Amino acid sequence: MLDRQKLETVLSRRFSGAAKEQIAAAANAIMGLGEEWEELNAEEHEQLGYHFSAQCSDICLLAREAAQGTEFRLLRRRMA
Repeated sequence: MLDRQKLETVLSRRFSGAAKEQIAAAANAIMGLGEEWEELNAEEHEQLGYHFSAQCSDICLLAREAAQGTEFRLLRRRMA
C-alpha cells in the first residue's frame, strides 16, 4: 500500500512548480489505482504463455530489461 504523504512528497519534488491542489489531485488518482487495477499473480503469469528467447532481446526492449535483472509487475484492469 502506498503512503500518501510519501507520494505527495515525491510528486512535489518531481513537479516543483505544481500547485498544492494539483499535487493532491495527482495523489488521489494514484491512490485510487488500487481499486481499479490488480496485479497478476505468478500462476496467472504462467498462463500468459510467455517464454524467453535468446534472439528476442536483440529486438525487444522488455526482454533486454529482463535480461539485465529488471523486475516487472503485470497489472490488469478489474472488470466491473
